[in-house]
Amino acid sequence: MALHPHHFTVYVASHMVTFTLLHCIIAASGSGISSVLGLLPSYDALYYSGVRAYFSGEWEKAAELLEKSVVTKESLFRVRRQCHDDCASAGRETLDKLDSQGGSLWDLWALDWVQQRAECLRFCMGRSVTPAGQLPVSTDIDYEFGTRNPYNFLQVTYYKMEKLQKAASAAYTFFVANPSHLEMRNNIEKYRRMEGVTEESFHDREIEKEKHWALYDSALLSEASSDWAQAAEKWKECVNETLRQTEECRVQCEVASQVLPEDRGENGGSGMYEKAAALSLSLLSCQQACVTQVATRPGRISAQEDFLPTQLEHLHIAQFKAGDIAGAVQTLRSLLLFYPSDTDSLGNLQLYYETLGGDTESQGTQPAQQIATYVSRSLQEKKLLYFGVENLDFSFIDPDLWTPEDVVPESLKETWRAEKEKQNEKMKQGETEVQTDDSGFYAGGPIPQVGVTITMDDEALNGTNRVVLDGVMTQRECDTILQLATAVASAGDGYRGRRSPHTPHEKFEGLTVFRAVKLAQDGMVNQSDARLLHELGERVRVLLHSYFRSPSGLFFSFTHLVCRSAITGDQEGRLDLSHPVHVDNCLLEPDTRQCWREPPAFTHRDLSAVLYLNDDFDGGELFFTDMDAKTVTAQVKPSCGRLVGFSSGPVNPHGVSAVTAGRRCALALWFTKEKLHRDMEREEAEALWDADGKGLLKPQEDKEGSATPGRSSRSSRSSQAEKEKSRGRGRVTGGKDEL
Repeated sequence: MALHPHHFTVYVASHMVTFTLLHCIIAASGSGISSVLGLLPSYDALYYSGVRAYFSGEWEKAAELLEKSVVTKESLFRVRRQCHDDCASAGRETLDKLDSQGGSLWDLWALDWVQQRAECLRFCMGRSVTPAGQLPVSTDIDYEFGTRNPYNFLQVTYYKMEKLQKAASAAYTFFVANPSHLEMRNNIEKYRRMEGVTEESFHDREIEKEKHWALYDSALLSEASSDWAQAAEKWKECVNETLRQTEECRVQCEVASQVLPEDRGENGGSGMYEKAAALSLSLLSCQQACVTQVATRPGRISAQEDFLPTQLEHLHIAQFKAGDIAGAVQTLRSLLLFYPSDTDSLGNLQLYYETLGGDTESQGTQPAQQIATYVSRSLQEKKLLYFGVENLDFSFIDPDLWTPEDVVPESLKETWRAEKEKQNEKMKQGETEVQTDDSGFYAGGPIPQVGVTITMDDEALNGTNRVVLDGVMTQRECDTILQLATAVASAGDGYRGRRSPHTPHEKFEGLTVFRAVKLAQDGMVNQSDARLLHELGERVRVLLHSYFRSPSGLFFSFTHLVCRSAITGDQEGRLDLSHPVHVDNCLLEPDTRQCWREPPAFTHRDLSAVLYLNDDFDGGELFFTDMDAKTVTAQVKPSCGRLVGFSSGPVNPHGVSAVTAGRRCALALWFTKEKLHRDMEREEAEALWDADGKGLLKPQEDKEGSATPGRSSRSSRSSQAEKEKSRGRGRVTGGKDEL
């Protein structure tokens, strides 16, 4: 919508009054009516009914209702868009009279226009949607659909119904928005091996909402191959699709039912104008938030900053390199609407002028009209919102970094400047500075075991709190644990030699200490081999506790003997990793260089380690990266007795390269400084030995968990440990994301 200065007051008044009247009308229009034949019902009710059918095992009914909830939501959004377009001209002849009227008559003409628009929208929506279907849904439902949880239910439902192609499609659609969901990744690999499931089955059913991201990635690929003409075309399509998606989001804000503002109570309630202002500010805030929504990639937590300006920057460079100088000038002028004083952009503009030479017509090219309209409208909305923040106690989070200072009221500028400076500093740190490590560890302590040497330290590994130690195990000990892994790993803790949860090109076997002890009790392995597996963990703990100078004790969080085997005949053309780049105690978001310390990450992990057993395989190197998950900062090649230790936080993103031949075995360990999160299964293993009268000689731990010489008696564990057992084991069994 093109905005003109002399219509600015009309723009404000229309939003204030339109949404007060319109939503009063909707709220009063028979909310007790259930559903009408042929009209769209409420998709949240369909979803809840589908979930109930799912948990009752009524698979066909669950599939029908869950599918209807998805389709109904999409249909509702299309109806809103259609009604918005159909009613755009309602009352327009009245609106034209506003420029020549004043006083109370002006108000009446404005109300006449609002009422005609409201009546049109009410009639249009009523033809297609039930009154219940027009009501706002809860934040819980927004979250369920935002995280694509309906497809999670549908995946299981279709599997139960043996409709495998539909199950694969639902699983893939869910996984796109939940890429760290290892169980779903594993399910997808299972579907790939099932009869009747083709590659076409793995179709993202929400792809229409992600076209701009597909174009964004395609444009980057074209740039990488220096195909500048193709890159310019893709960036142009990406800009247009981003604007279209933003406009679609804004329409939903405008037509969807809004909750009317409540009275303020102690102030005696709010009048019509205060309610109208509050509702219109909520609308504008919703529309401004569309910037964040469109700039957030599926499966990511936060939006990509400056999403549209970034595309324009890529576009003008691609146009210039493709020889379209006039196009580059127009795009660069469009970019300067966001950052008019940016020195780099102004320098590029001068370069383009010089390249054009005497072509004055191209030099006078103006910014793209759609970008000019976008910026003008956004600035007017921001002025209204900041006025509401200053004078009407409204709360608004500005989604843009490019907002000019003169839009912000004087009384808010100090706070605004501080916040903007914080954002800019955060971006600069993400781009240029090394992430600081707040783990409390300080590398460089003594090595208490004779024969163990430091092969690589922080400097050699190009990072913080990283170390490679050699000589931690003898060749004989490596051979013993390798034999143990060969004998029982496939019957270990549930992986059973299946394909890896991280890649379909490898098998994955695992064995925990507790499982090894149980197998030893059953006579399936030697007691001494199980004890060695346990003792190696203790050896690693003592070494790393000393080297990283831990200010507190270290408790075992999880210990896992892991073997990865390349699947013969399934390695040709392989491009994936044995384990994708990740951080052990937070969710890494490479695009924003952020790491979010929240579930499903194992946030209690403080120190990570991997003790290698062999080197007779191809690939399988551990590597560290920058926060972008692309820039490799160090690599470590496995060998018998080699130990790699590092803090578990965001300073140490890491992955494992593909194992393309042979079998790679290692002991993966994680430690925590919090006693609450210690490995209860390990204590159970020790208790089993105590019960057999074959207790372990190992360092005792004081109340803080620091090592002191002596003999440990595990047979009289505290009642507190018993209380924590079930909770601790729940965490342990979920911890299979091996190094």
